[in-house]
Amino acid sequence: MKQAILIGIGGGTGSGKTSVAKALTREYGRKEVLLIEQDSYYKNLKKLSFDERSLINFDHPDSVDFNLLIEHITSLLNGKQVNVPVYDFKTHLRTNDIIHCEGHYIILLEGILALYDAEIRKLMDIKIYVDTPGDIRVLRRIKRDVNKRGRSIESVTEQYYSTVRPMHLQFVEPTKKFADIIIPEGGQNKVAIDIIRTKITSILIDYKLNN
Repeated sequence: MKQAILIGIGGGTGSGKTSVAKALTREYGRKEVLLIEQDSYYKNLKKLSFDERSLINFDHPDSVDFNLLIEHITSLLNGKQVNVPVYDFKTHLRTNDIIHCEGHYIILLEGILALYDAEIRKLMDIKIYVDTPGDIRVLRRIKRDVNKRGRSIESVTEQYYSTVRPMHLQFVEPTKKFADIIIPEGGQNKVAIDIIRTKITSILIDYKLNN
């Protein structure tokens, strides 16, 4: 029997998924909420050279280790402990570090492809898609990749048009149809956050009464 509820938060790069996740974490506190990031589950590419790794399309579903992600999510929902990989975006490699995670009442899975895998969707109690205009998303991505991942504006822009945008249209945006709730403008949408909080609280009350 599941010992926690799973909430998926999908949407395009720079849409505000993380803002939604952080807003929900603040609502319930870190002791009740565990955030799992899809980005932690990029496949381990240590057998490839850096130049070869740099050519990988990280916006394609094939770049994600869904088998390990499903294994970890299932374990967490059943009250077991897992060691989440730590991914280095500058080298495109998993580091030697891990994040030890254990049971919480609420598990958030956040990422551009959070709603992509059918097996993971079946485990979700609430599916959320954060819908933000493309021009806003690309500006946020440029700011993030330049400031936090050591990329140049030129390389971020080239990647956006060559892989990010096409993959968004092919794989990410279609997952909107699976969402129970669609949030415009991410964590800035206070009304939507309040609605989600009410729904989560209702599910939590039922869960705690029956366990």
